[in-house]
Amino acid sequence: MGGVIQLQIVPQNRPRFIDRFGLHQRVGFGMTQPRVLGWLGVVLVCACAASDSRFEPAAAKPPNVLLLCVDDLRPELGAYGVDYIRSPNIDTLASEGRVFTRHYVQAPTCGASRYALLTGTYSEGGASRGNQALVQRAANMAMARISLPEVFRRAGYTTVSIGKVSHHPGGRHGADWDDPGSIEMPGAWSRQNMPSGPWKHPEGAMHALANGQARVRGETPALESFDGDDRSYPDGWIADRAVQELENLARAETPFFLAVGFIRPHLPFGAPARYMRPYADIALPPIPHPQKPEGKTTWHGSGEFFGGYSHAGRDPRKDEEYATRVRKHYAACVSYVDHLVGQVLQRLSDLELENETIVILWGDHGWHLGEHGIWGKHALYEESLRSPLIVRVPGMRLPGAKSAAIVESVDIFPTLCELAGVPVPESLDGRSLAPQLVTPETKGRPAISYRGNAETIRTESYRLIRHGSGGTTMFCELYDHEADPGETRNIAEEEEGRVAYLLQMLGGRLD
Repeated sequence: MGGVIQLQIVPQNRPRFIDRFGLHQRVGFGMTQPRVLGWLGVVLVCACAASDSRFEPAAAKPPNVLLLCVDDLRPELGAYGVDYIRSPNIDTLASEGRVFTRHYVQAPTCGASRYALLTGTYSEGGASRGNQALVQRAANMAMARISLPEVFRRAGYTTVSIGKVSHHPGGRHGADWDDPGSIEMPGAWSRQNMPSGPWKHPEGAMHALANGQARVRGETPALESFDGDDRSYPDGWIADRAVQELENLARAETPFFLAVGFIRPHLPFGAPARYMRPYADIALPPIPHPQKPEGKTTWHGSGEFFGGYSHAGRDPRKDEEYATRVRKHYAACVSYVDHLVGQVLQRLSDLELENETIVILWGDHGWHLGEHGIWGKHALYEESLRSPLIVRVPGMRLPGAKSAAIVESVDIFPTLCELAGVPVPESLDGRSLAPQLVTPETKGRPAISYRGNAETIRTESYRLIRHGSGGTTMFCELYDHEADPGETRNIAEEEEGRVAYLLQMLGGRLD
């Protein structure tokens, strides 16, 4: 009594991966039907008594995970309704998976955003709000919360990182970002690599132009279109190494967690010329709300863009033709990375792994292309914090359907654990996205983000930004997204009651 008798019927040519967390639909008389993982076949459950009706497969192989991280990627893709961007491979992935149209990162900067993704947690006392967040974590491992790849590695996965997954490409820091004794995420990866090619080391490849040109701060051109092949720039090397790793992992007995981090469209905006040609003669839509906001706001002076690279005396804030050039070079970088994403996904298919692999494409934050008078990230506006998130689970219901739920990067960690049947750590701040994978209309919850001594909460209709530190509020910004989706009019002084309510909600999540 009290047990469950299980009969599992699985097609012989399909992987034997069963979702262990109840993402199945009861259809009567003890029958269950997969709701997310549609390839599962049929499972017949005969209950001897009213007890736990979840089922566990015998000797089922867990799913693989392919995590694709793209730096500085705005949600401007065909799958997100932008028709002038050429992104056919990401669009195809979106048509097969779940597109989250309101995904928000925790921080508008690479290191802190990736910290949140890889730990599933918000910042801890401000220590993890900058680009050195994971380096700080590595220096105090006794207090560190367990990371996403480490959870999977402990569960028997081979975990591999290629390119820019944590903050530093290749996962090391120190001299040239390649010090073998300075691991950014100790214990996380079975192996990690950044193919630096002619750029010689990861730091050189991070801010590179074509054929081995490493950045000279303030002198390297911000824009380039070199008439060469994909390996003219570092991301071509990253894609090649990712394909090699897939081939190695396909031969292994263990499941894999492969994370591939592409650098473009990060500055400088350089890509092979063939990706620029389609944009040469097109007309771009006007930049929305291009004016610098009045008063105290989250605006900044675009120091990375103007201080890190040469613009030959031109300023897109004052020069419309140059602004258009910058935007087209950014678009070319997106199309370049889209092509490389397609190469990796095609190899996954060629190796007959796509039916047993969960794929996630994630942008580490957005990027302003002139909105609010900003050319960069680092602000707490919608353009900095909203980024693409696409999740493909083999056999999922309603592939291609979009979810408008507000979700966060910290939600990816528990989602992957749940889908793979890996124990979910108690330390996580995120919540699984399994409900949205089953039913796209399922609501999310307000999103939290932060930068330095400012924090924000994004609800269905409002964005509140609190400026201060240690829970002390100096001043606030409040934007009504129904009346002002561009976040151009701060109504905090007119809506004191709503400000107080949202401050309480924000403090309950962060303080």
